[in-house]
Amino acid sequence: MKALVVYESMYGNTHAVADAIGEGLASRYQVEVVPVARAAGSSLDQADLLVVGGPTHASGMSRVGTREDAVAGAHQPGSTLVMDPDAGGPGLRDWLASLPPTLHARAAAFDTRIDMPVRLTGRASKGIAAELRKRHIELIAEPESFLVTPQIALAASETARAQQWGRTLAAAA
Repeated sequence: MKALVVYESMYGNTHAVADAIGEGLASRYQVEVVPVARAAGSSLDQADLLVVGGPTHASGMSRVGTREDAVAGAHQPGSTLVMDPDAGGPGLRDWLASLPPTLHARAAAFDTRIDMPVRLTGRASKGIAAELRKRHIELIAEPESFLVTPQIALAASETARAQQWGRTLAAAA
């Protein structure tokens, strides 16, 4: 069986979570972890499980403007933020809109967001899950959030939690 983990990442946190989820899935799946810009073609058609995630921007999935703001933030004088090498290209919102209607994979959605109450941050994973459901893709788990610090670093133990979530998804699917 094949699992495809598709992610959008600006500063590398969502990328790290996607890799960790892939490690957790590897006990039962042949896993491919790909940035959204490369998530098309035969890999998508052959996936039995699709795990999709991205950063939370302005309470939801990124948009062109929020991605531009993220790039600008990394280039501010004194910024310690480093862009993920795969940050360019389309975002999840555009990719999800382009999914073929014949996709038969089961799926799960995740996001990264600042470690604050959800009512303040929002959750990209809820929008991702809604877009997957709109395309009649069965979700095998509730959307999951992985936390980053206010300094935009992955919170302690989130990588281990992502690996465990991957194992849980593998068992559920």
